[in-house]
Amino acid sequence: MNAGYKAFAPASVANVAVGFDILGFALDKPGDEIIARFSNTPGLKISKITGAKGKLPYEVEKNTAGFAALKLIEHLGETGRGIELEINKKMPFGSGLGSSAASAVAAVVAVNELLQRPLTKRELLPFAVLGEQIADGAYHADNVAPSLLGGMILIRDNQSLDVHRLPVPKGLYATVIYPHIKILTKDSRDVLSDQVSLKQSIQQSGNLAGLIIGMYNSNIELIGRSLQDVIIEPQRSKLIPHFDEVKNAVLAAGALGCSISGAGPSIFALSANSLIAENVGKEMERIFTDAKIENQLFISPINQEGAIIC
Repeated sequence: MNAGYKAFAPASVANVAVGFDILGFALDKPGDEIIARFSNTPGLKISKITGAKGKLPYEVEKNTAGFAALKLIEHLGETGRGIELEINKKMPFGSGLGSSAASAVAAVVAVNELLQRPLTKRELLPFAVLGEQIADGAYHADNVAPSLLGGMILIRDNQSLDVHRLPVPKGLYATVIYPHIKILTKDSRDVLSDQVSLKQSIQQSGNLAGLIIGMYNSNIELIGRSLQDVIIEPQRSKLIPHFDEVKNAVLAAGALGCSISGAGPSIFALSANSLIAENVGKEMERIFTDAKIENQLFISPINQEGAIIC
């Protein structure tokens, strides 16, 4: 059997407090792995899925990785080729860390490599976004783009995928905790009001602009002042047990800011260096462990590579 190519796509933190659906950054880990190899049977198929506990379909059109790869293969005119995918899920479902995005990204990167790299990484973005759309029904790139391209990504417009990479100040670290509680994406969307006051809009716009300026100028203090979500977090935080306690504790431990990762339940914090990030992580773990809620902690710089062939 052809050994094929294995791609790794990392988890991501979407929204980043002040950039709902338009901002995200990549972590070093966790992430998903997908192997693409040629087969003797024409067409695309999923041959094996591990780590998913039976939660993922083998039907290509219903699987985020499969659908993303299929759209890429159709675009390249390679539908007559025999290609099979092996999906190795190595990150949790429903964590708010872009699990479906990572699978879609890894799939297109692996297939693109198998076909001798006809497209650049950036050109793979629309196919990965289509794959993730299978999971949540929305066409947005705030998880997919950072998982694919790495770094901190601003999406000026999701429909046209007008994406831009922001510079990341040296030493900036992320701490993310995933409490093992279930929050459905539908529920996290349903709690959101479609009404935003003029005051909230002004404040949120200022914070987003401040964060971008802080990233460009490596102004750590400005980044800290800007990581304040006045629209989404107040509505969603009530779905996450102990959120306020965690946020207060990590800010006291020196974090620049703290908010919800994607739709939750994961919570992220940004810190000026790895030592603060580790202390922040200890506070996060302590609170959830004391509450007898199982949890996983991830500490990482902003991943600048994104998806890779490994």
